[in-house]
Amino acid sequence: MALCVTCLVDTFYPQVGEAVVNVLRRLGVDVTFPEDQTCCGQPAYNEGFQRDATAVARRLIDLFQDAEYVVVPSGSCAAMIKVHYPKLFHDDPDMLAKAEELAGRTYELSDFLVNVLQITEAGASFAGKATYQESCHLLRELHVSSEPRALVQGVQGTELVEMDQCDECCGFGGLFAVRYPHISAAILNEKLQAVEATGADVVVSSDMGCLMHMGGAISRRGMRVRPMHLAELLDQREGRVTW
Repeated sequence: MALCVTCLVDTFYPQVGEAVVNVLRRLGVDVTFPEDQTCCGQPAYNEGFQRDATAVARRLIDLFQDAEYVVVPSGSCAAMIKVHYPKLFHDDPDMLAKAEELAGRTYELSDFLVNVLQITEAGASFAGKATYQESCHLLRELHVSSEPRALVQGVQGTELVEMDQCDECCGFGGLFAVRYPHISAAILNEKLQAVEATGADVVVSSDMGCLMHMGGAISRRGMRVRPMHLAELLDQREGRVTW
């Protein structure tokens, strides 16, 4: 199995990548990490730079061609590979076949754990309350929602507390937060009110984009809740808390 690490994880949150490797290896998965991997091309694709996105996609497809599975700790980047790569090569039959083949081997982390390894307990323990924030792309493009919740509930000592309107965007949306900061902030404010109302110790998500956006405001406001990637929660062990 090859691990596809997202730009945010690689650049800002390497501990999340380490947590993914720890969890998978603890479950007996042989993990490889192609060090030549780069961005999946999503930012360029979303901005309409299809030629640039196609070049990046072509390279990533070649890089992961021999991997039995490709696991991504991000619903957003996994959706780019699974849903949008085939669109990029709709007029190139050879590359389209390769893109579709890679899409069939690519899984977001919770999807891989629950639907491929068929586990909901990863040997983790965390004494506290957790609330789960849906990743928009994971939910709406990959239709993965019950899997991360099942994994949270499988953590010994953890109580899952659902927030109101948990399936609504946190306001990040990539460049949306930059172009429309006031709208983004208003959405974020409502989201954090919902998070705070749960009384949770941690807010868990499957995308560091969501957690980065929420985490910045959580820090500025001095809120007691902590943002945590699903992999980090699954890497929690009794006597070894990794913040």
